[in-house]
This record gives sequence, structure tokens and C-alpha cells, in this order.
Amino acid sequence: MQYLSRFSLPTRMDEDNFVLNFPPQLEMQCYGHNNIYPFGLFPPKQLSRIEFAPLTIFAGSNGSGKSTLLNLIAEKLRLRRTSPFNSTPFTEPYIALCRAETTDRRPIPPDSRIITSDDVFDYMLDLRAINAGIDHRRKDLFAEYDDYTDPQKPTFQLNSLEDYEELKRRNAARRSTKSAYTARRMRQTEVKGASNGENAYFYFTQQITENALYLLDEPENSLSPSRQLELARFLEDSVRFYGCQFIISTHSPFLLAMRDALIFDLDSNPVENKPWTELAHIKTYHDFFAAHAEDF
Repeated sequence: MQYLSRFSLPTRMDEDNFVLNFPPQLEMQCYGHNNIYPFGLFPPKQLSRIEFAPLTIFAGSNGSGKSTLLNLIAEKLRLRRTSPFNSTPFTEPYIALCRAETTDRRPIPPDSRIITSDDVFDYMLDLRAINAGIDHRRKDLFAEYDDYTDPQKPTFQLNSLEDYEELKRRNAARRSTKSAYTARRMRQTEVKGASNGENAYFYFTQQITENALYLLDEPENSLSPSRQLELARFLEDSVRFYGCQFIISTHSPFLLAMRDALIFDLDSNPVENKPWTELAHIKTYHDFFAAHAEDF
């Protein structure tokens, strides 16, 4: 499925007109004509219009503009996001000069969103916090069990209805092992046992649903090669069978090799479509393994 068909960036003339009418209030804030990001980033690459496929990938080295493009598209479409976008005073006027065209003029599905590395990182931090709370809760219940089963402690007296729940807990402790008692008393779901990479992969499978547009910024971060392959298969299936469109920035050879991916090489000038095997950083992988072929 395809929802976004075309995205147009400001032309060099658009950018020149902005500079000629540079807001004086920004000049007073120490923003000069040479410091107006994202203006000035894409005209040198001769990139002014992007035609999308159901699966589109931005490839390039650090600083090539991959993440910037994703964020500009997300902001122009007002896509849902979790982590804030690190914008500048020039982001809004730049986005105002951008144009987005949807397929058959259909609206972008409401569940569409951008997922960044910060989103995944925050999710893993949340899991750590939950696990820390579970560990603290478990220690408290261990201490409670020891207290309830201590033969040196005086017999518990039931003085009011408020004591009834505690009496039940004490009786349950005496009839159980410490581990069984603690397991029954735990109220939160146990989330330990998964690595950061596993949790990152699960995050994508939870957040990506059917019939929507998703922008993914370097989703391979925290994923092992085998998990990257799993993610690639999941994304391919989401396009083929579940009505999703993806626009992805990545360095991952496993994602770049996905079936029917339209790849923009942001390191080339002008920016052009290339097979994944012709990208410079893929050739670096190839040369590295070729040089070490005898080690395998």
C-alpha cells in the first residue's frame, strides 16, 4: 500500500528568496545566513523532489540528511511522534515551503507515526524502571514472608475487620514456600528475561499495526544481525500483506536488501536511486569481509 506519493523540498530559488528576506529578529539572535539549518542542506545535493514507493529507504553516511528528511516529512504531515523533534527557528518556515502529495488525494491514516531511536531508547529505560520496581517489590515480599513465618514473633491478634486481610496473608505464608507466596503476591507483570535487542524488536512489532504510514529512523540500533533480519522480514510482510508503507533511514545491509526497496543514496551528488549493492558503505562491508575471507 502507498499513502504518500511525493514530497517536494524548497528549491534553490525558494531558499535564495528566504535569505534575501531574512528576518531581522533572527539576525539579532546571532543566526546568520550561514547558520540557517535546514536551509542550505539539500540544494547542494540537487535534491528537490522525492517520489516514494511502498518501501522507501534513505541511505547515506552520518550527516547526509537522512534523519532530517524523515523529521521534515513527519512534521509536514503532522504525524504522531513520542520523542520531540530537535527543531531550529528555521524549521517552521522551511516546512512551510515543503509540499506533500498523497496517493489519490487520500488522507494519511490516523495511526501513522514516526519512530526514532529515542523512542526505542526511552521504551527500554521504562522497562528498566519497571524491573527495578519489581525487584524492590520482590524484596519487600521476601521480608514480609520472613516476618509472617517467624516462630519467634508473637501470635497475630485479629482485633478488627481491618486486620482480616493481613491474617489471610499470614495464613497463606505459613502454607506456602517463600517463592510461591511471593509469586502470588506480585501484582505487576514480570518483564525480565529479554535483552535490550529483544525488547527493541518487540517494540517495533507492537507499535507497527495495519494500514498506516511509518517513518523509521535507523531502526537497526540495538538489534543484532539476526534480529535485523527478523525486522526486515516483518517490514516486508507488513508492506505485502498488511497495507503498510515505510520510509526508513538506515545503514543496515539487512534492511537495505529488502525486497522491492526504493533506495535514495544521499551521499551521491546529485542524489539518485541505487541498488543496495552499489552503496559506498555496503562496498566497505564487502571489502572488509573479502579481506578476511581466509579467517572464515
